[in-house]
Amino acid sequence: MCGIVGLLVLDPALETSLGAMVAPMVSALGTRGPDSTGIALYSSPEEGRCRVSLRRAGPEQSWDALRSALAAQSDGDLEVTLRCEGDVGLLSSGGSLDATLANLGPLVPDFKVTGYGHAVEVIKDVGDGANLCLRYHIGERRGYMALGHTRMATESAVTWAHSHPFVPAPDMCIVHNGSFSNHVTVRRRLEAEGVVFDSDNDSEVAARYLAKRMAEGDDLEQAVRWMTKELDGFFTLGITTADSLVVVRDDFACKPAVIAETDRYVAVASEYRALATLPGIEKAKVFEPGPGEIYLWTR
Repeated sequence: MCGIVGLLVLDPALETSLGAMVAPMVSALGTRGPDSTGIALYSSPEEGRCRVSLRRAGPEQSWDALRSALAAQSDGDLEVTLRCEGDVGLLSSGGSLDATLANLGPLVPDFKVTGYGHAVEVIKDVGDGANLCLRYHIGERRGYMALGHTRMATESAVTWAHSHPFVPAPDMCIVHNGSFSNHVTVRRRLEAEGVVFDSDNDSEVAARYLAKRMAEGDDLEQAVRWMTKELDGFFTLGITTADSLVVVRDDFACKPAVIAETDRYVAVASEYRALATLPGIEKAKVFEPGPGEIYLWTR
């Protein structure tokens, strides 16, 4: 049992309230997943800059040392900024995303990449949703979309690295409630084709599969459809890209999900109580997504 939440803001006037809206949603589902929590937050890209979300191995790793190392690598040609809070940091670089990730390579494993792209920031930690939201001031964040997950571990370790969302491609995030029965078989096939994994979590297999399909030419809806055919199990998945939110359940709809649609936002959660604090929820179109159907919304 895990909890998922997704929120796509359609009314620009609500972007200043993104964090205030999503923090209660994540906190409400803490009982569904007290082991670890993760949130992806999307805000408008800065022209010519990329973002990389980082997690340090522990307090003995210095953010100041990382900042100095990155400045030395860029030789002062690129403006690199680093905002950090506890063990979580967000790097913003004027270089290309590929070059920025390559420069970080020698600094791993002291600093792990948890997300990357031009619009997304990813925060993952152990503990329940309410604690994470307080620790990282999620309620104060601004932006246009969020995807969150509260995890109850059933098949892999309780660590921040096993927490969702998984980020298999720039600005693409996946959260999952359920389990895949054939994930080992699919993982082996993907590894034979050169796909690299960061964990042994079954949910990461779905994420890597989706990213590979899209890299080979599928659009988002096509990739999701193929994923539901290739991976067996019971699941509700939340998926985000820089401009889209997707929800899909397995053909038996075993894992719960509720959607709320208004002209100002679209929200999804594992339970209605996570939606109850949203503005105007009493006038929203609220419904349960159907089995095997793909629901896709775009900014």
